[in-house]
Amino acid sequence: MIDWGSFVVVAVVSIGSAAVLVSLFSFGLRLLAGENRRWGARIGAYACFALAALGVLYGIYLIVPALHK
Repeated sequence: MIDWGSFVVVAVVSIGSAAVLVSLFSFGLRLLAGENRRWGARIGAYACFALAALGVLYGIYLIVPALHK
């Protein structure tokens, strides 16, 4: 039998985390590509890229069972 409550939780978390990661990466691109080339914008862009990369690495950690040993 399918546990529909758990299925909905997994679906919502998957869609939400994908939206957050794409948003972080796009904000980083926007900060780098804008006419505002100040050092603060560049640091913010790199921070967005780092957070997106950490989110991807955490997702890989959760998926690959060999990393849990």
